[in-house]
Amino acid sequence: MFHIIPAIDLIEGKCVRLTQGDYGQKTIYNENPLEVAKQFEDAGLTHLHLVDLDGAKAKKVINWKVLERIATQTQLHIDFGGGVQSDDDLRIVFDSGAKQVTGGSIAVKNPDLFETWLNQHGGDKMILGADARNERVAVSGWEEGTGLWVYDFVQQWVEKGAKYTISTDVAKDGLLQGPSFDLYKNLQEHCPELNIIASGGVSNIGDIERLAEMNLFGVIVGKAIYEGRVTLAELTRWVA
Repeated sequence: MFHIIPAIDLIEGKCVRLTQGDYGQKTIYNENPLEVAKQFEDAGLTHLHLVDLDGAKAKKVINWKVLERIATQTQLHIDFGGGVQSDDDLRIVFDSGAKQVTGGSIAVKNPDLFETWLNQHGGDKMILGADARNERVAVSGWEEGTGLWVYDFVQQWVEKGAKYTISTDVAKDGLLQGPSFDLYKNLQEHCPELNIIASGGVSNIGDIERLAEMNLFGVIVGKAIYEGRVTLAELTRWVA
């Protein structure tokens, strides 16, 4: 089954979107993220990708109260990312109601800790964030590049128990110019057993149809919804 996963990105408790991860290119879409989450749920969607952009910058979880509100007032399956850098952060996020937690920067900068989390919580609860620019891993809200080839990076974590990855082509995020189909095809070839969640660049329903045909686990859709390029009604065809 192909999963449609709408995104809510948080700055100062508000629902925003950045362009290419640039905090200077910020659009506020709604002051009340819970209202947005309920719209997704009312449309029949079951998952939510919740990103703490303040946390990603501060390197600690900031917007956990928003997570708690959405988790207690909807039935959405929430995966949470941004700023989860310590055992305390992870505990706060799970206690606040997240079903899964995404770790990207931590898997690069403190791999021993991320491996401990994988062992403690299992590959079903920890999602590997594998964001890339020109096939090289990008971290810390994409403000830093690395020399790590994204396919080797992901394969190494699959061998350590990772079952899910969210992979964004940073060069395409927020531009509404189409996803990086080649990135996901190559990831599938390197790690055929991995549940791959596409993210970034979705501009219309055709992009989503093409990703669904690739048998990925799902796709994160953000700006395309907020800008009216894709309607919630169109997305319900993938709801079981």
